[in-house]
Amino acid sequence: MKKFKNVAAILFLILSADTLSAQIGIGTTNITNSSVFLEFSNEAKGIIVPQVTSSNGASGGTFVFDFTDKIVKVKEDKNQGVNGNWTNLTNNSIPGVSHTFSNAGGDVSANNGVIIGSDSSTRIGALVLESTTKALVLPKVSNPHTALTGAIAGTIVFDTVSSTLAVYDGVNWSYWK
Repeated sequence: MKKFKNVAAILFLILSADTLSAQIGIGTTNITNSSVFLEFSNEAKGIIVPQVTSSNGASGGTFVFDFTDKIVKVKEDKNQGVNGNWTNLTNNSIPGVSHTFSNAGGDVSANNGVIIGSDSSTRIGALVLESTTKALVLPKVSNPHTALTGAIAGTIVFDTVSSTLAVYDGVNWSYWK
């Protein structure tokens, strides 16, 4: 009887594999939105994007903190080659300040990074979300300029008060509608 239950459970998982979709909650066990891969709690915490000196081979949708220019930027193919298709998200005239945190390990590639939504990816990144139907929802923070007093360069959140993308460059918060 025990073997039958195990076989039945395995068959169920195999037959339903196409309908199962993994969702991850960070800081929460309650996923509230079925159209997202990655959902965050309502704690006053943000995502910190990598601090890099170069971003060769980056694909559209890549966010980084550029150590050389002291800005947070995103790669967008809509720029028709201007600035290498990078959009500056640090919306101020004062350069940001890099942080002193470092990764003691080597760089992460798509072959050994975390991929959500697929078994593999052609994109390079520490975290790659692969989907045509699900999205990343940023951590939601009310007034990040006051709530995240210890933020470091490259922090990104969604400001629930202004309903904007909030980006911190180590000196200033920039808000994008």
